[in-house]
Amino acid sequence: MASYSIDDAIRELAPVLGKAPAGAVSGEWTATTMQAGHSSRTGGYRDAQGRQLPEDPSYSLGIIDDVVEKLDAAASRHFNTVVIRWKKPKFPFMRAEVTLETNFDEAIVPRGPDDPAYEEAAAARRAFWQGRGALQVGFAAERETANIYNQTKWFGPHRRILAIDAPGKLILATDGLSTPWAGIADPENGVECELFMEFDAATLDEAGISNWANLLINIGDLMADGHRVARDVEKHGAILFCRLTEDYAPLTRIMLSRTADRIEGLPFGSVPVILATPISEAEIERQDLSDDWGATAARHALAKRGIRN
Repeated sequence: MASYSIDDAIRELAPVLGKAPAGAVSGEWTATTMQAGHSSRTGGYRDAQGRQLPEDPSYSLGIIDDVVEKLDAAASRHFNTVVIRWKKPKFPFMRAEVTLETNFDEAIVPRGPDDPAYEEAAAARRAFWQGRGALQVGFAAERETANIYNQTKWFGPHRRILAIDAPGKLILATDGLSTPWAGIADPENGVECELFMEFDAATLDEAGISNWANLLINIGDLMADGHRVARDVEKHGAILFCRLTEDYAPLTRIMLSRTADRIEGLPFGSVPVILATPISEAEIERQDLSDDWGATAARHALAKRGIRN
């Protein structure tokens, strides 16, 4: 790209930022360059008391994104954050003060597609389940090809199910919800949990196992899209999470419940293992479903099944 400097950016920004809302005396914005397909912008105008003023939806500051993109394309020195400051002139007809700084913040560099944290998380999960039974070799199959950033619907590279043969039962477990997300920098183990289901090994054939594994993948998709569901399970003990299709009748809902188990050794601490249990409508009949997540009804169904949490 042709040369584009900070001075060029300020010349473009000044007339646009100068159209500040009434009462604004200053403004500050922090924008990031495009990293792993994402960029961000925060900040705004402030009044004389330092309070941030609401944005005018009819007034766009897209110019900030434009100049950041131009600076990034022309940069000879790598940066990933831009801080822009605007200060109202003290007297009419004077120019406002506009400054722009570029910096490189290592803390916001997203995890790349080959970050070792992904396989570190997978190894920790396998070690956990191997302590409870024998993993069926080859059962864990990816259900989606990751994109160029190594992201699936679970935002990390792993979206799969493990099958574990335990004494008298078969366990199906998600394998990837606790993998740190690819393409971001946050020090979190994905959605901070894994799910599992338990079955009487004698009652399931190969088709049945495949059917429940597919359902567990879909429940995992809902968990990945949800907001801190694991924390709600921890808070309430049990919740009614989602409904089942008629294919599973008379079972109608999935209940998620807290267990005492946690997976240790993950990149950013331990995560809980949450039990997913299909239940029928009869199990919550005449129960109050009006509270958060139907938690009271879920705990009632849990107690009737003799499941301790």
